[in-house]
Amino acid sequence: MKRFLCVLCVLCGFQPALALERQAFTFTDYDLKIKVAPETQFLEAQGKLTLRNDTAQPQRNPVLQISSTLQWNSLTVAGKAVQYLVHTYTSDIDHSGGVSEAILTLPQPAPPQGTVEIEITYSGKVPQDTTRLTRIGVPAQRAAHSDWDRISESFTGMRGVGFVAWYPIATEAASLSEGNQVFEAVRAWQERQRRSRMRLSLCWPGEAQLVSNGQSAGSPGAQPAGLTCRAVQYDPIGMVVPTFVLGPYRALNQPPLAIQYVAGHESYARNWASAGEKAAPFIAQWFGPRQRPVQLVELPGKDMYPFEGGSVFFTPLVSGDEKDIQVVLAHQLAHASFQSPRLWMDEGLAHFAQALEREQQEGRKAALAYMDERLQPLQEAEKGFLPAAPGKASDPPPRGQPLVSATDEVFFRTKAMFVWWMLRDMVGDDALERAIRAYRPDRDKEPSYFQRLLAEQFHRDLEWFFDDWVYRDRGLPDFHVAAVYPRRLIPQDWSVTVTVENSGGVGAEVPVVVRAAQGEERKRLEVRAHEKAVVRIPIPAVPQQAVVNDGSVPESDMNNNTAEIKTPEDAK
Repeated sequence: MKRFLCVLCVLCGFQPALALERQAFTFTDYDLKIKVAPETQFLEAQGKLTLRNDTAQPQRNPVLQISSTLQWNSLTVAGKAVQYLVHTYTSDIDHSGGVSEAILTLPQPAPPQGTVEIEITYSGKVPQDTTRLTRIGVPAQRAAHSDWDRISESFTGMRGVGFVAWYPIATEAASLSEGNQVFEAVRAWQERQRRSRMRLSLCWPGEAQLVSNGQSAGSPGAQPAGLTCRAVQYDPIGMVVPTFVLGPYRALNQPPLAIQYVAGHESYARNWASAGEKAAPFIAQWFGPRQRPVQLVELPGKDMYPFEGGSVFFTPLVSGDEKDIQVVLAHQLAHASFQSPRLWMDEGLAHFAQALEREQQEGRKAALAYMDERLQPLQEAEKGFLPAAPGKASDPPPRGQPLVSATDEVFFRTKAMFVWWMLRDMVGDDALERAIRAYRPDRDKEPSYFQRLLAEQFHRDLEWFFDDWVYRDRGLPDFHVAAVYPRRLIPQDWSVTVTVENSGGVGAEVPVVVRAAQGEERKRLEVRAHEKAVVRIPIPAVPQQAVVNDGSVPESDMNNNTAEIKTPEDAK
């Protein structure tokens, strides 16, 4: 009876739960001591959180979530226990498919912009868990390659929000079965907490080496007997997912790479270091000198999915073709030279760097093939975003993700990669290189900042392009050859007039190619949304085919871009 009354008291004190605002509070400060016991897969945590009420109303019910395999031990405010209700909240924000959610009732409501400090302790096991993936049909082996986070004797790897809630968070439920809902929830959480600070004291037994994507923070203080401790901080957290690994690591520092590899894998590490040395000069030519080293941390399973955690790249160091490794490293080398708070620039340019590296190795066709391999997810994502033609109603209205505010990686990675390639084709290598190298993240106060930098290097109106591709999402273009007219000038020379129609909602400058048995000729043509444009292309041979788009412009449909050219029989 006494226990029932206690629960009833908690529930009565939690009347606002009917309209619970899980994101009412921003976590402005973490100060945590984490003990990891690999032999038992156990984690113990204690410390303090500072939360700020970022709503316009007083709030009394902050929410704290940790992985569902962990349990809350105590929650206090100003040294006094507070009422709280704990339950399992289904959400794929954690690899277990749920979180242990504590809903607190504060002694006094926190006013708007007011803060509250909460002392916390929690503990439990963190085994590898693929529940969230297998329940939506992902094969178990593939799921294990993706959700590799765990505490174990052989390897401990812990990614934070979006993988394992080993530190407290608070988000609404997100499901992997609902498109990009989980990814968008993670991005929203990171954006709210990007200026927050996290201080950690990480402790573990044995001789394993700790590697994290945080900054070393000096001495962790007194170390418990039998444990090794390290102080790590994220100040601010930014858009990084706090991550740490424990294992039998060795170090190889061979600029431009700083590699932490598993004992016995030195030959793999040296292969990657060699590939980095070869790729670095070309990437520096485009993006400038490196501002930091490129840090690689080996994942011990050759099939584990890589993870980019801020300035640290966690990846298997598998042996392979050196050119492929150079393409992978081009991404990290670009990040080491160029940083931007805008995802479409920061990630888009890193993916653009990979296409550039592929072109450097094997030519333009190889680079376009590399980009084409990534096109289909973008086409699928844009299907629901196509706006109606001018003068026609859109039902339902377009829901696009403009690059300047995109939270889905298919936009700020893949679409942005194509945008940078298109800009390069339009303005040339020199102008784009100079604009990129002139970029200063601390001066980027508005979306048009880079557009102005580019305009200083290339005196041409690009407002329409940025409006169609960066500031708004109007889907993808859809080009086709509407008409083609060949005309013989002299016995060996022809002029081919090609009319291109764009039935898509976004304009682009696109290459038009006329092919003959002996070769081809091409010109570039600007075709705005729902319009036609005409280009004349001379060719010193009998023309046979007209093609719009060589793959450098992403289209909703690439199957209608070719037209056969018929010439009079006596001209053949």
